[in-house]
Amino acid sequence: MIYCRYFKTVSGETKVISKSAMATAYSSFDEDSSGSDFELSDSDQSSSGSDASNQGNNTEPCRYYNKGYCKNGTVCSYLHICKYFVKGNCRYGSKCRLNHSVDGGGSFGKSQAQNEPKSCPKLTDGRLYQWQLNGGNGWKDIENDHILEAQYSLPHTKSIKIYNTPYGAVSIDFKRITVHGKNVKVRRLDDGNTVWVWYCILGRKWVKYGEKDSSSKSSPVKSSDIEKKFQSNPSSSFSFNMGGQTLEIKFRGMCQVGQRRRRKVIRRPLFKQQQRRPLFSRPRLNLSSKPQWEFEGSGGRWHIFKSRAGVSITSDEIEKKYQNNTNDRMNFKVRGEDYQLDFGAMTQTNLKTKKTRRIRRV
Repeated sequence: MIYCRYFKTVSGETKVISKSAMATAYSSFDEDSSGSDFELSDSDQSSSGSDASNQGNNTEPCRYYNKGYCKNGTVCSYLHICKYFVKGNCRYGSKCRLNHSVDGGGSFGKSQAQNEPKSCPKLTDGRLYQWQLNGGNGWKDIENDHILEAQYSLPHTKSIKIYNTPYGAVSIDFKRITVHGKNVKVRRLDDGNTVWVWYCILGRKWVKYGEKDSSSKSSPVKSSDIEKKFQSNPSSSFSFNMGGQTLEIKFRGMCQVGQRRRRKVIRRPLFKQQQRRPLFSRPRLNLSSKPQWEFEGSGGRWHIFKSRAGVSITSDEIEKKYQNNTNDRMNFKVRGEDYQLDFGAMTQTNLKTKKTRRIRRV
């Protein structure tokens, strides 16, 4: 088993939270940093303004879908189709992540968002949860996924980056349960007994429904009440009264709407440490202890810098130098010939022949 190191970012301060894992987690407070409230706008393509009867009436591609996610899902009145495919100039062709079907369905870009749950197999072997990746060759378990689960349970953590998977560095979006920039899928399985917690953002702080906020006021509704309604119909909403007004939690838009304002809401699992591992073997993705450095060889194949006859440098030595200065240069020898690594350009140059190869950090 190979281990890695995880980091998380809280209010701009990076802290090591475990020496047994490597990843980077990102806080959600870079969005709407000015506060938790914002005015309702008719120009927003929001779920409150969508109607299933309008589906397909508009022939324009959905701009939010083309950016990666449309919260209106199947009831969006715009087409969920690649806008470049419509124009006839999509450079990715059949490899495009977006839909190339004129009916607007079957999209790879449609995400498994927290408010659009997908049907996944239940765990029956004693595990509480399991995170998996699929790059086209079947689902594989991620080792040390309790750290992913711990980060996912925090309402302010919007994504996490894990290193040294078979697909390179992988950035997982917790809101949409998707992988950024790669043709790789991610999913979270559980045993069907996950306790889900609902939060509302108040003044840059996520507050659990039923708990007191900074002004010692608590909502009259419990998180478990919201979850019960969500489980019965994920496309509906939950209404309650507070301070003389009626508030509505819209599950599709994941927002709490009042008379003049709306606030973001989020649904995250209550973290539980795994009690035991299954006795049988499953395919797993081991996360390495640190990023690895590779150079591009003949034919486009990538090779790891490692200690061998005639080579005076290793991946670990490169990483140490890189950590000191990410724009530095580093010289080394291979069978008596001098080479130079340029971290800024991410290249390797033979100082005699001036031949250049690409390098990468994965």
